[in-house]
Amino acid sequence: MDEEIEARLQAKEERRQHDRSRLIIDVFFNGQDATGVASTTDISVGGLFMTTQMEIPEGSVLLVRIPLSGNEQVVVNAEVVYTEPGRGVGLSFQGLSAEDRALLERELNRR
Repeated sequence: MDEEIEARLQAKEERRQHDRSRLIIDVFFNGQDATGVASTTDISVGGLFMTTQMEIPEGSVLLVRIPLSGNEQVVVNAEVVYTEPGRGVGLSFQGLSAEDRALLERELNRR
């Protein structure tokens, strides 16, 4: 079973279009059946992985608020593209504005 999980994680790494940073911050999310606060384990301008015990189905769209330094924040819709029950969900940002992308890039380059 461990080999299967490892193979799935490697396949996800190969699909990524953006480099991920190991930025751990609390993000706030709100969706039709899911609301809460979760921590990120990695993040890029394309999406993030957030740790949560909640079961959020693939295809769900969440509104995510990502607090940044300097009292700035990014608020963006994100689709759940994969789930790891008991661990968390992988999100892909939808419609990230150029301004928010620049804010995220600046924050990720600081760390």
